[in-house]
Amino acid sequence: MLELYHHGSSVCAAKVRMALAEKGLDWKGHYLDILKGDQFDPDYLKLNPKGVVPTLVDGGEVIRESTLICEYIDEKFPDPPLKPADPAGKVRMRYWTKFLDEQLHEMCAVVTFTASHRYTILRMSEAEVEEFLERTPDPDWKRRKREWIEMGFDGPEVVKAVKTYDKLLKDMETALEKSDWLAGDGFSLADIGVAPYVNRIDILGMLENWTPKRPRVLGWLARMRERPSYGPAIDEYMPESLTNDFRTNGEKSWPAVEAILRSA
Repeated sequence: MLELYHHGSSVCAAKVRMALAEKGLDWKGHYLDILKGDQFDPDYLKLNPKGVVPTLVDGGEVIRESTLICEYIDEKFPDPPLKPADPAGKVRMRYWTKFLDEQLHEMCAVVTFTASHRYTILRMSEAEVEEFLERTPDPDWKRRKREWIEMGFDGPEVVKAVKTYDKLLKDMETALEKSDWLAGDGFSLADIGVAPYVNRIDILGMLENWTPKRPRVLGWLARMRERPSYGPAIDEYMPESLTNDFRTNGEKSWPAVEAILRSA
């Protein structure tokens, strides 16, 4: 049986769960609490040396990186297909997944930590915060997390993060002028990949404020939520306490985001 190491709030894990759900596949889950640092457990690091989720295990194969996992799932279980049939459509799909991997993903981490996670972590004692940071093995990520937690919206990456998210929404609105789905006429891994990132700013209570002149983005999200795979893959794995934190913290963080957008 397929085994997936994942977490409820991980955008990368969410898109893999959605791909599995679209295929109707059974899988065994191993839930890692990334806010507690479970992903840095030595046994897990043997599977994923980066200490990130998700990781898919298929028999003797260990597949890392969510975009690659989704393509692996689609190729091994081809019905129903989640990639366009034509070469140009596949390229359009991969423009989106490439943008997520190369630009948006790290900026999503900045927005998430700055707007919400920092408040959750700062409820810990000073010693617990230091323990949380020390469990991050990569020194650069450790430094960045400290900046996000301690500096909030005064941190050096925040403006870039907000502008990168705004580019996503702008590009989506443009693409959706031509079709209901991001890579063309059919639903694809492009839509699956983007969905958790748009959902993130929605559960932070920011999306409708961010997109008043982008109705096609909101229409696309409504279509995504109508798919039977969406709720089980994205909504049902979010712990209620974390969802509440996102909403509460995100709404009070919106004025800072809005100020960056106005100055852009």
